Formats: sequence, C-alpha cells, structure tokens
Amino acid sequence: MDNNKTVYLGTGHRKESVARVRIVPGSGKIIINGISSESYLQFSPTYIRIAKSPLSTLGLDNKYDVHVNAHGGGLTGQTEAIRLGLARALCKVNPENRTALKFEGYLTRDARTIERKKYGLRKARKAPQFSKR
Repeated sequence: MDNNKTVYLGTGHRKESVARVRIVPGSGKIIINGISSESYLQFSPTYIRIAKSPLSTLGLDNKYDVHVNAHGGGLTGQTEAIRLGLARALCKVNPENRTALKFEGYLTRDARTIERKKYGLRKARKAPQFSKR
C-alpha cells in the first residue's frame, strides 16, 4: 500500500468474531487475512454478498480496496463482522453515507452471543434424558 493514500478504519464484532477493516481508494479488491475474499469465504455467494453489501448499497463497488484482518468465531460471524466494520469505515469516508447504511441496518451491532452452560444440564438448556424409574 502507498503511504500517500487516505486510509479509513472500522471495527466490526459479531459473536466471537472481530474484523478490523481498512479501506483505501482503489479498484474494488477485497482481501481478508491476505487471501482474496472469494476463496476466504469459500466461494459462498451468500457470504460474499453479505460482506460486500455496504459497498453495493452506496454504489461504491469499484471505488475502494478493502483489507480485512478477521479472527475468532466462524465464517458467518466473521462475514457479519466484516459487514459492520466496512459500514463503519464508510461512515468515516463521508458522513452522508450514514443515513443509507443505517436504513439498511448495517450499523447495528448484533449483540446476540452464546448462552452460558448451566450446571446440571448438558448445554445451556438441553437437559439429561428423564427416566421415570
């Protein structure tokens, strides 16, 4: 990356996943952990669409290169963390982008996480099999 280009940062969280997103003016490439987004997201059209959705909403698909450092959780959590981080970074690019992104719900942090396991149960709510005798 060149040092004379403006870099915008955004962080996204979802479940146990964290995505640090940097956007730089460029040609529309998305790099996740040093790998192209298609191969990192296992060529899943759904995941790719979710990750790019803030850019698509604003019509900026080929205006910015996106560099992502994602870790923790699984592919779904990471994809949605990337979406949030990208939306936050695009708000820093131009504050007017905020209205469209907020309307689509891309700026809302999904706070749902895994419920803790309770004692006497197998998982958070799954109980051992009941035996009458």
